[in-house]
Amino acid sequence: MPKVLKVSLSPQERAELRAWLQRRDLPRFERLRLDAVRLLDRGMSAPRTAGVLECDVTTVRGAVHRFEEGGLAALAEAPRAGRQPRITAEDIHAVAELLDASAEEGRTWTAGALADWLWAERGVRVSAAWLAELLHREGFRWKRTRDSLRHKADPALQHAARARLEGARLHGWRPPRAGAI
Repeated sequence: MPKVLKVSLSPQERAELRAWLQRRDLPRFERLRLDAVRLLDRGMSAPRTAGVLECDVTTVRGAVHRFEEGGLAALAEAPRAGRQPRITAEDIHAVAELLDASAEEGRTWTAGALADWLWAERGVRVSAAWLAELLHREGFRWKRTRDSLRHKADPALQHAARARLEGARLHGWRPPRAGAI
């Protein structure tokens, strides 16, 4: 029969755990481990805690063993293996600020131009496709810009051309048919 797991937190640890759980940027499994310890501290059994958290009992037991070995700090995510990402959260934040400022000015950016800006301004080399993916994950939305010269048109010249065209139509002029030479 497996050992019954019990966790008892001090008031200071409970306050620290509560503050930690209020963070919005917690990784999923870190939040799961913190919730497991919180529920076990409230007197729940490991199988019932696993049912509430919709995970396996082994996961709950692992969280308890991590807590017993190193306290609340041991429940944090461990660094992942492999190369660190080239682009950091600060870089994405800088791009977001640039896009917000550019939107107020009416300037548009392509993903390639943003990647070039990152390289020139912050020394971060990233592909345009990956930057677009990261911005999409951050909630940025965009659409394809239209190729139009309407904003450069002179309303006075347009009005004069319409008047000449209407005058020509009144005198019997008709545009040539399509395909006629």
